[in-house]
Amino acid sequence: MTVQLDLLDSLAASLPPRLYLCRVNPERRMSRFYVLAIEPTLFGGYALTREYGRISRGGRVMRQFFETAGAAVREYGRLRRVKERRGYA
Repeated sequence: MTVQLDLLDSLAASLPPRLYLCRVNPERRMSRFYVLAIEPTLFGGYALTREYGRISRGGRVMRQFFETAGAAVREYGRLRRVKERRGYA
């Protein structure tokens, strides 16, 4: 059991951290958030979870599933670059 827990701890250390981004523009009355996270699934794959919406309101959640951690990390990086280009910080 401890070997399995050690494996999960090392896996969690290799995945990127949960990322919180926001975009606020008072002139346009816009305040939005975007959250990215990668989590292992029960079946050996990985889920990229995206939560987004208006700040101070409930957001939407979307999950995308991947076979490998590398594929999930590449999509995480791509989405991060897209959101940063659009003004999220």
